[in-house]
Amino acid sequence: MAGLPPGDPQLVSMIVNHLKTQGLFDQFRRDCLADVDTKPAYLNLKQRVDNFVSNHLSNHTWSPHLNKNQLRNNIRQLVLQSGMLEQGVDRIVAQVVDPKINHIFRPQVERVVREFLSPGSCSEEPPPQHRRQLPLLPSTPCPSWTP
Repeated sequence: MAGLPPGDPQLVSMIVNHLKTQGLFDQFRRDCLADVDTKPAYLNLKQRVDNFVSNHLSNHTWSPHLNKNQLRNNIRQLVLQSGMLEQGVDRIVAQVVDPKINHIFRPQVERVVREFLSPGSCSEEPPPQHRRQLPLLPSTPCPSWTP
């Protein structure tokens, strides 16, 4: 590991695997998913998809012989082709993920990467008192830090 230069694909892969084993990505996913359904972009996309599906279904007459799987797949394809999902997801990411990147995700990732690259050593930075920390990730402060 020490012989690998920064940006080396093998080193990057090792770091990503370490981040995964620490549960960091799962925590980020849970943190973001907890906020999604309250954001205007999600509510707007949900309403647009619901309206699109309702309008499409209003053009079909129900019968016992209706192939529901074929109809469902057809609607799925039409929604995907419409582009509304791509635009909506981009807006959701902008409202949910982007605000968390610099204040929550980056400090956590940097801490775990530092620990991975220099196990047993700790940097002389103060504890992140003014940063919101994800609750499930353990934080091991350096002995020189005083609360």
